[in-house]
Amino acid sequence: MLKIGCHLSSSKGFLAMARTAEKINANTFQFFTRNPRGGKAKALDQEDIRAYLKEAERLGIEKIVAHAPYTLNACGAEGRVREFALETMEDDLKRLEYLPGTYYNFHPGSHVGQGTEEGIRLIADTLNQVLKPDQSTIVLLETMAGKGSEVGGRFEELREILDRVELNRHMGVCLDTCHVWDGGYDIVGHLDQVLEEFDRIIGLDRLKAIHLNDSQNPLGARKDRHARIGEGYIGAEALLQVVNHPALKHLPFELETPNELEGYGEEIRFFREREQESA
Repeated sequence: MLKIGCHLSSSKGFLAMARTAEKINANTFQFFTRNPRGGKAKALDQEDIRAYLKEAERLGIEKIVAHAPYTLNACGAEGRVREFALETMEDDLKRLEYLPGTYYNFHPGSHVGQGTEEGIRLIADTLNQVLKPDQSTIVLLETMAGKGSEVGGRFEELREILDRVELNRHMGVCLDTCHVWDGGYDIVGHLDQVLEEFDRIIGLDRLKAIHLNDSQNPLGARKDRHARIGEGYIGAEALLQVVNHPALKHLPFELETPNELEGYGEEIRFFREREQESA
């Protein structure tokens, strides 16, 4: 069965997210570890986590994705920015051990004029400080659109980060369909070739999750503006090809489209109905 969900608010706890997922026929979901603009995470509710784990087993929710705050920038030009990234990631990874096997996704960051090579070095340095040999969490580098001084807009940049991380067995990649499209990878006309390039440079075994989004921009715009499924330049049919691709269909797909819960439910229903048609 297709593993598909969306980004849910964690304000009411994990059990509430599982029940919300059930309402929209989702069997995975993504959540922010704390306010997406930064700040401290609220205290863990162990009773809520225990209840969630039981409910997740009942609902068949196997893999979920924790998303680091957007303000995290492991390669920022200022020391205090990098320190915030390191402290936040350390704290998040400790907390996520209460949810064994969860993916932890983050935007690699922006080098802010220091140069891509220095950005890659700083990101890897942060990861080398926060990763622990016995952790159960897999940390995911997200593919980026390449706007401004973003690191991660090319597969080669993600490969360089992975090569510099000592405990890279705890590392993977989350592919964002809007980002790679905006970054110049033609997943509409040449999906197989894009995946072959990913496999050659990074390895498809490193690909752990997909952010499933349409794009408001044409190919290679390098702008990163998500659109609802079927309302952008990628289009619903191309995204169906992504979902059904033999190399991808086993992965968790997380919708990050500009929607309220009802809209997410409609998009999930669209993909599930088309899954049944092709079965």
